[in-house]
Amino acid sequence: MRLISDNCPYSLNCYSLQLAHAVPGEKAHNFLPSIESKIGFSSLSTSSPDSEPKEQRHRSSTSKQSPMAAFSASTTTAYLASFASSNQPSSPLKPFQLPLIWPWQKVKMGPMTVSPMGFGTWAWGNQLLWGYDQSMDADLQRIFNLAVGNGINLFDTADSYGTGKLNGQSEKLLGKFIREYPGKARDDIVIATKFAAYPWRLTPGQFVKACKGSLERLQIEQLGIGQLHWSTANYAPPQELALWDGLVAMYEQGLVRAVGVSNYGPKQLVKVHDYLKTRGVPLCSAQVQFSLLSMGEEQMEIKEVCDSLGVRLIAYSPLGLGMLTGKYTSSQLPVGPRGLLFGQILPGLQPLLKVLSKIATKRRKTIPQVAINWCICKGTIPIPGVKTVRQAEENLGALGWRLSLEEQIELEYAASSSPRKMIQNVFQTR
Repeated sequence: MRLISDNCPYSLNCYSLQLAHAVPGEKAHNFLPSIESKIGFSSLSTSSPDSEPKEQRHRSSTSKQSPMAAFSASTTTAYLASFASSNQPSSPLKPFQLPLIWPWQKVKMGPMTVSPMGFGTWAWGNQLLWGYDQSMDADLQRIFNLAVGNGINLFDTADSYGTGKLNGQSEKLLGKFIREYPGKARDDIVIATKFAAYPWRLTPGQFVKACKGSLERLQIEQLGIGQLHWSTANYAPPQELALWDGLVAMYEQGLVRAVGVSNYGPKQLVKVHDYLKTRGVPLCSAQVQFSLLSMGEEQMEIKEVCDSLGVRLIAYSPLGLGMLTGKYTSSQLPVGPRGLLFGQILPGLQPLLKVLSKIATKRRKTIPQVAINWCICKGTIPIPGVKTVRQAEENLGALGWRLSLEEQIELEYAASSSPRKMIQNVFQTR
């Protein structure tokens, strides 16, 4: 038997158990104490070790066993016992890996239980901004399988995601990946899709038709969350009520398990919540741009309103379209429209990026992992976008730990000192 420690910065503090030889009979159980001490289950706590006094950590490790340790111990015992009971010749086994997301780390969102982070699929079909090409589909499927295999069950999409003839491509790809996923975990997947408030969608029936179109592209019978992509209150107030009634209709017809909104400001968010409540439909979620680059007074007010109403806030663009990755500089900008935006904001981001880098080094994490974890610490569900397997692996490393309060304050102070902030979505209302 040998223990392999996984120190990859893109993973959690997880370890793999690999058995090289069969362990006969009851001897398998005798290995458990030494295995537990070498693995160090207590280090897998979701809180930071640095945030607990040394005496408290000592007491907790000697007086009682944490739920995670108990779960891990029983899992390891079962694994060793089942291996030892086999009379077959020894053969190579897949490494035994602890779950990336433990059951008690899932969060409630309306009637559903979801992972503390989801994956956004805006780039899956978008050629203009993200350079999508259909040759990327195989990699996108590997990303999906990796995410689901590591406990991610929330995927955000929209009926408008996709460029030109590829409109709806994101939903089609998700549907294909769900059908072809080799495991029972697909039964727990929650798809949150958004319906565009196009000017020709003027009646509740047209909005219901849009929902059915998404279900057809996804080839599923019911959506997790049906979301209104944006409010029309700023430019077409009469259309707004019809869209709200559309959410009610799709909920009453059982096409969605829950309903949500996107790009709603604090005042309009209260209005839609109260209206849906009179119709007997609970508002499950509100999705807005939320990150260290989008933490102004209005965004924080939206978070406060969500908390007071019992609505879960979904944070899109938690990495500021890539500006919070540390990958770009004023002299090294992305191609396309993003380059113009980055050129205006990046020059003033050095203080924030410096703090992100300092904390990442201390935590043995990466800058994107720290930025995403900040969103989680603020009580949101971030949905970073992914285009490559490497990005997916890195994003997963944002889970299983938490920034200290001092680190959060330091990041927020650096962010507030930046001369330029992220441009808010033009469709976001007050």
